[in-house]
Amino acid sequence: MIGNFRNEGKAWTKIVNEVLAHDFRSQAIGVGCPFGIYELLTNLGTVIVGTSYDTPEFAVESIKIWLDEFGWKRYPCAKELLILCDAGGSNGFRPRLWKYALYQNICKVYGLSIRICHYPSGASKWNPVEHRLFSFISKNWEGNPLRSYDVMLSLIAGTTTTAGLLVQTILNEKEYQKGIKITDDQMKEININKHSVLPDWNYTISLN
Repeated sequence: MIGNFRNEGKAWTKIVNEVLAHDFRSQAIGVGCPFGIYELLTNLGTVIVGTSYDTPEFAVESIKIWLDEFGWKRYPCAKELLILCDAGGSNGFRPRLWKYALYQNICKVYGLSIRICHYPSGASKWNPVEHRLFSFISKNWEGNPLRSYDVMLSLIAGTTTTAGLLVQTILNEKEYQKGIKITDDQMKEININKHSVLPDWNYTISLN
């Protein structure tokens, strides 16, 4: 939550940081839902911070924002997108909306083929976005109260490593709804090619 709350860890400051003893939602400015994208080849991270709910629609919208703002500039000839993600959460293998939104908002809009590979449950620590991006963000902001969205974005963008990690941030203030259901008929619209190895976790979504 965003507000004058304690953030775990220690930080050097010139003045004492007085924070609230408990993090009640009623005392918060809002919530910050970070969605991270890490580019393996360039060591660049992008974090989209949402202000409502971490839903599959928000996850796909974050990928679309990354494409529009940064992706196409760096990969103008791209025809396929490889996404490595966890098995659970908003971009897990179970939510129908994750697959449907990828097809409607990425495949149909840009003509991209999307290959999705989910890490098995309990193996998220092997996901590069966790140990090459979010782990360093956590170290950078530990002990610093996230009193505003500007503070949160600044601490994320200020994250660097000796290997040269650079992080870009964008605030997404769109309101997302929870509980959106995708029908069987809507699922039939999606062209999903499940791979031979672990087909529930590995599949390609494309126009044809």
